[in-house]
Amino acid sequence: MQEKAIELVNISKHFNDVIANNNVNLTLYKGEILSILGENGSGKTTLMNMLSGIYQPDTGEIYIDGKRATINSPKDAFQYGIGMVHQHFKLVDVFTAEENILLGMGNEKKEEVQRKMQEVIDKYGFEIDYKKKIYNMSVSERQTVEIIKVIVRNANILIFDEPTAVLTPQETEKLFNVLRKMREHNHSIIIITHKLNEVMEISDRVAILRKGEYITTIETSKTNQRELTDFMVGKKVDLKLERLKIEATKPVLEIRDLNVLKDDGTPATKNLNFYLRGGQILGVAGIAGCGQKEMCEALVGLRGYRGNVYHDGKSLVGFTPEQIKSEGIYMSFIPEDRLGIGLAPSLSITDNILLKSYDKKTGDKKKDFWRKIFVDREGARNKAKELIERYKVVTPSTETPVKNLSGGNVQKILVGREIDTDPNVIITAYPVRGLDINSAYMIYDILNEEKAKNTAIMFIGEDLDVLMTFCDKIMVLCHGEIMGIVHTKDTTKEEIGLMMTGALNLVKDIHPFGIARDTWVPYVESSESVKTTKRNVGTKKAKGGKK
Repeated sequence: MQEKAIELVNISKHFNDVIANNNVNLTLYKGEILSILGENGSGKTTLMNMLSGIYQPDTGEIYIDGKRATINSPKDAFQYGIGMVHQHFKLVDVFTAEENILLGMGNEKKEEVQRKMQEVIDKYGFEIDYKKKIYNMSVSERQTVEIIKVIVRNANILIFDEPTAVLTPQETEKLFNVLRKMREHNHSIIIITHKLNEVMEISDRVAILRKGEYITTIETSKTNQRELTDFMVGKKVDLKLERLKIEATKPVLEIRDLNVLKDDGTPATKNLNFYLRGGQILGVAGIAGCGQKEMCEALVGLRGYRGNVYHDGKSLVGFTPEQIKSEGIYMSFIPEDRLGIGLAPSLSITDNILLKSYDKKTGDKKKDFWRKIFVDREGARNKAKELIERYKVVTPSTETPVKNLSGGNVQKILVGREIDTDPNVIITAYPVRGLDINSAYMIYDILNEEKAKNTAIMFIGEDLDVLMTFCDKIMVLCHGEIMGIVHTKDTTKEEIGLMMTGALNLVKDIHPFGIARDTWVPYVESSESVKTTKRNVGTKKAKGGKK
């Protein structure tokens, strides 16, 4: 019989009127990888936060190695050998990776911690500069710091909350190899994820939660993705992903010779040339850190650039988000950093709705929250209730700070707010990251609805299967350069993968001028447009900063 590492008995947790967990019973064995599945708001993260000492259960008991445990803080959890890598990073941005890892290490000497860090980096093949400031790191680098931090503290029970959400397929495989090595050394591992293919690949057993209650635990070898989905949702789910066939309109957004710098002054993108058509979804594939973030910020007016961006032929060079809106261009932006750029975490759902539209004046009282010199909070509150109902957001009320919501519910609020502005351009980076499969398909359906309205959509994704099935075209980036733009019906995953690594460059190798297999027509510049194109607005973020 397997030895128990953790046993949860009748664990319950309430947040006001919301029942996060209700009499949950769960067992983790030594030397196994257990996946926990459930829809957004099903109580997965709350349950793990009680194991890691962030929350304490209202009722129930926790047993570690067969002995009853009292975990009142993360420090207590580490004393029991429990470490958690959170979905929202617990790092100090102004500190280096090394300084973040040193925090909480007690009286242990710096030299000894550095030795342990280097051992972990060498042993598992992590690529990280631990002298680098956190705010200069990509999302994937920050994730790596979190993982190293837990391993250095000698945790033998590890909890991962959406660990692969910010990793490339190659990085995911490296992480899985690390987890397999840990399992071989009798470590016990819990993974919260919505990626069913990863569940089937890495886990020994799968536990299902639904609406805060424990449903069942199944051996992975005895189930399949369809059955797991039905257990999660409680009913049969149609997993068919549809690509709407719509005749695309003329280019709405044209990008010419776009050069953007990273915060450290190094190039993020190099001479990008592409366009977004109305009624068409342009997918963007690329390994994390290939300029996707900086490109998006430049397009929506949050970052300076060299080159030009045209909307219906009008140059937007130097425009802030406010100036873009004043031109009647409603450009929605769903960034990958949802609590850093997308939303204000300490503000309520209602206030985050207001941030986007408090000054919008269309004459429609249901959409405008501006009443002469006052802001209509009641109207915004009603809009928040409408979005909560439409997107099935689990929250105590409209006045709950968004930082208190689960990651998936935060994403639903962000997506709902942005789509509700009736945009004519949508720039979205990883919109279904952290969402359960049912919610993800809801987002796909909503984007298809916008596509049917002739909205131009850029969809940056990490799942090549989704990009190939859902998007009309795919633009592949490698080290900030376009390797090619291809129609999804004319390409393969293997070809996309080669372009992502730079092994294939369709722009240089096949088409001598433009972008291979795309119907892009070069922009014919007038003397005025040449003058505009040569304007250099620098590389610092434009005024008007946060969106």
